[in-house]
Amino acid sequence: MFFEFGIKDVIDIVLVALILYYIYQLMKASRSLNVFGGIIVFVLTWLFVSQVLEMRLLGSIMDKLVSVGVIGLIVLFKDEVRKFLYQLGEHQRVRHFLKFFSQKKDDDREQDKETVMPIVWSCMDMAKGKVGALIVIERSIPLDDIVQTGETIDAKVNKLLIENLFFKNSPLHDGAMVISKKRIKAAGCILPVSHSMDIPKELGLRHRAAMGISQDSDAIAVVVSEETGSISVAIKGRFRLRLSAEELESLLVQEMAV
Repeated sequence: MFFEFGIKDVIDIVLVALILYYIYQLMKASRSLNVFGGIIVFVLTWLFVSQVLEMRLLGSIMDKLVSVGVIGLIVLFKDEVRKFLYQLGEHQRVRHFLKFFSQKKDDDREQDKETVMPIVWSCMDMAKGKVGALIVIERSIPLDDIVQTGETIDAKVNKLLIENLFFKNSPLHDGAMVISKKRIKAAGCILPVSHSMDIPKELGLRHRAAMGISQDSDAIAVVVSEETGSISVAIKGRFRLRLSAEELESLLVQEMAV
């Protein structure tokens, strides 16, 4: 039996180990580690009953439970499954492959800059006045479900409009603004809040919402802190904190060109 153990078996074991480790990491991040432990115990019991003890009746019952359980787990952990598939698509080689079919033209890059500059100017003015703001810029993943939670605007990106929507007495002040296809689609939108323990404690709910949408999609989230007036950007689950006007402009132009 030892000599039948080949390179394919090694690859098989390594792949299974990597999958289990990745699932463990996802479960740990979503605070569902006990569920992961329960699944492992059930699978080991199922294999022991059906393969070692060869109990046909109990084995067949557990087979059915496994078949139904897989669907149940997908429904129960749909956010984690979506995150896994998103991160798979975000892999560097996959992105290079997709980028080959979607090269941006010079006109598109110029339009991106026309969209970026009003955002930068308004953020700088709001930062000086310590006016809190949360601006989400849609990229390849649609944010229609987020847009539906707010009030439809559908207007050209404009500095004065952005500042008026986030004015302290505005009814849409506390929500997020969504910019899609170089237009302000909606304001007062509700975003998913990240429960990551890596977010610094001094950052508030706006920053957690920005982190949440950056983890669930490829959107760019710009935050102006109401307490400190600092400007931050969340992209792909990571923060760029305390940005200057030049840094914000450079970052947005670079990321929107991807």
